[in-house]
Amino acid sequence: MNNKINLKELGWNDFFEAGFSSLKPDPDCIAARVSAEHKGVYKVLCQYGELAAEISGRLRFDAVGRADFPAVGDFVIISPRPSEGSATICDILPRRTKFSRGAWVPDSAQYCDEQIIAANVDMVFIVTSLNADFNMRRVERYLTLAYESGSKPVVILSKADLCADIEAAIAAAELSSQGADVVAVSAVSGYGFDKLDKFLKPHTTVSFLGSSGVGKSSILNRLLGREAQKVNEIREFDDHGRHTTTHREMFVLDCGALVIDTPGMRELRLIESGDGLADAFTDIEAAALNCRYRDCKHENEPGCAVNEAILNGTIDNKRLVNYKKMQREIEVYAIRNNARLKRDEEKKWKQIAKSIRNYSKENRFKS
Repeated sequence: MNNKINLKELGWNDFFEAGFSSLKPDPDCIAARVSAEHKGVYKVLCQYGELAAEISGRLRFDAVGRADFPAVGDFVIISPRPSEGSATICDILPRRTKFSRGAWVPDSAQYCDEQIIAANVDMVFIVTSLNADFNMRRVERYLTLAYESGSKPVVILSKADLCADIEAAIAAAELSSQGADVVAVSAVSGYGFDKLDKFLKPHTTVSFLGSSGVGKSSILNRLLGREAQKVNEIREFDDHGRHTTTHREMFVLDCGALVIDTPGMRELRLIESGDGLADAFTDIEAAALNCRYRDCKHENEPGCAVNEAILNGTIDNKRLVNYKKMQREIEVYAIRNNARLKRDEEKKWKQIAKSIRNYSKENRFKS
């Protein structure tokens, strides 16, 4: 891709313009959007078209965690070398939204770092397949992170051609999706794709998320009208299509929408998702307001409105179990992260104090 690109076609707006101005970049630097990332190698889209990019030494040195590195969907400041087809990423503009998960830091069983899956996303297509892998508990986890990200979630039930009762599956998904749109599609027959049109608006960024083999790449290929992402055949014994996407990449559809495909994720660890959890489980949160005790744990307390809702069938008990599991996960992350931040702060001040002592000694000997 060497054609010139208008940043507004990539979702640029006043928010990013303000962020660009606040960073006061060098006159030779320009704005670009990260379209692909694979093992620290980036592609960016800008006024010169598509450029291969690497991050600057300063950006790498200042990075504390994974979230300080560019992610697909980020708007960045680059120093371009159009004649070479390359650029250096000098800075990352403030993110309007971000879809993150927790990832364990190497050689650490105590700290879970933030890994950004996609940035500046308007909508998240949470894909799950209508075959043996249909799992609403996993979808609830994706919904929690989607709400926390600030993006609008849409649940996509893929492989509708393998489902005997599509309407029943949609009804079951709607019960666990709490207000999110639910659409069933088949990349084989084209069933349901017309219902996606209302979400795929020009300059809108949509991220596909889901486990391996649920059909994300097949859906994207049909939307693009070409095989941009390779998909292996479905295995006969478990109805899985083996997902071959190995990196995150952003594509521009003919309608002007931008779509980010991501590899399947086996683990989706929550971090700081208290608000997202409340949005994904509004039925449990609403029932909890009527519990006799404000600190009700929804175990065996008398007057628990949540348990009463389970008994009368208003809330699925499996849903409550999943809610509690994710709540504990968030609490554990907060405890471990706060302890780490405290240790890092103490370490920083010890280093500062040591530098001051060394500086004082040197000046004393000089005098």
